[in-house]
Amino acid sequence: MNMEQKRLLAIGAHPDDCDILCGGTAIKWAKAGHIVKFVSATNGDTGHVVLSRAETAAARKKEAEASRKMSGIFEYQVLDHPCGIEATLRNREEMIRLIRKFRPDVVLSHRLCDYHPDHRATAQIVLDTAYVVMVPHNCEDTPIPEQAPVYGHMHDGFREPRPFRIDAAIEFDSVLELKLKVMECHRTQFYEWLPWSVGRRDFDASKLSAGEKRVWLLTFLERFKKGTAAARPILCRSLGAKAGKKVALAELFEQSPYSRQVSRRDFQKLMEP
Repeated sequence: MNMEQKRLLAIGAHPDDCDILCGGTAIKWAKAGHIVKFVSATNGDTGHVVLSRAETAAARKKEAEASRKMSGIFEYQVLDHPCGIEATLRNREEMIRLIRKFRPDVVLSHRLCDYHPDHRATAQIVLDTAYVVMVPHNCEDTPIPEQAPVYGHMHDGFREPRPFRIDAAIEFDSVLELKLKVMECHRTQFYEWLPWSVGRRDFDASKLSAGEKRVWLLTFLERFKKGTAAARPILCRSLGAKAGKKVALAELFEQSPYSRQVSRRDFQKLMEP
């Protein structure tokens, strides 16, 4: 086993959240021999207009597994919670056990400020584990890790009550095409539900060429452009000035103050594959 092998746990509210927000980083980690696990806190069962909730949940679980195979990550676990998850003690304890069993070096999730109630609830559940994951008498049936993981947040564009702070940036230009293929695994989301939800009621992916599909998927990565420009100093320091200036798209991460703390430079190194 590689003694430098790291373990990354990314927890989103729905199948596809992690793929969008840290899929490139995950691909690069997996290619480097590290262990990556994605978790969806809900089964995504409300995200469709034609399929029933049961049919949607079944489809999204299959798509998550297809995504796992495409990206090369270790595991993509979809928890058996319907959309509308809440930050309850039971859900927190489930997350504590999950984190302890995987023993990650870093745990990523949403921030508490977000448009989607499932994102906010998932963020709260994950953050509520940051301290107690190392408290032995919480969930005594699951041993605590030798070292507390570092917790962080995946990028968002919300500015209230505070804009996202970029503590680490990982370029994904080098794996962009594979990230797009991973996103395409979530067909019910990107080709069925999301078009309908933004008013594209006539959207029919079967009529699109491969190039048109690529352009459509790229619209979901537009959010990273402004953040990548803001992260230029980090990218230049990490990759060197010449390479750093050329990066068009990078995934962005913020360290949480609620877990084990490392310097910003060390957080960047931790996130690098």
